[in-house]
Amino acid sequence: MRSLVRLASFAAVALVAMNSVAFAHPGHGGGWIAGLVHPFSGLDHALAMVAVGLWAAQLGRPAIWLLPAVFPVVMAIGALLAVNGVTLPWVEVGIIASVVVFGGAVAFQVRWPLAASAALISLFALLHGHTHGTELPANGSALLYGAGFVAATLALHGIGIGVGILMRSPVALRTTGAAIAAVGLALIVLH
Repeated sequence: MRSLVRLASFAAVALVAMNSVAFAHPGHGGGWIAGLVHPFSGLDHALAMVAVGLWAAQLGRPAIWLLPAVFPVVMAIGALLAVNGVTLPWVEVGIIASVVVFGGAVAFQVRWPLAASAALISLFALLHGHTHGTELPANGSALLYGAGFVAATLALHGIGIGVGILMRSPVALRTTGAAIAAVGLALIVLH
């Protein structure tokens, strides 16, 4: 079990090392690969999406499959809104807040009704999607780029679910959530 926790810790450190604290991530080019890389290029996006997976794993069925499914669907709607010129207030602040909120949900073992949890996920997914839509590269296919960032989002949710399942200790899972929330607070200060 210790080796699994070490592996999960290594994966978390690697995820942090791959990211910058930059909040905008332009310049990836266009297409599927650009969309696939995009969510991994910002600490705020990556941590929020992993935290969704952790929370879903903590909640168990049916949340373990429903919450990670709701996020990319609503995220795609947010991207479509941005592409069509619809503006939303406080998008960047909301994205950073999602890191704190989702990390906090894991840390405090929040167990809301499934509809309330899905509504919270949807709110933040809309903001994440909107920013992906506004950062859509001028060159390349919007559809392929969108498919790439949805695939990456699902992969990040899967990482969170996997770590959440492998961490059999509720204390370790709650500590991981608290660490994610703490990074979110630091990002707020840096913003």
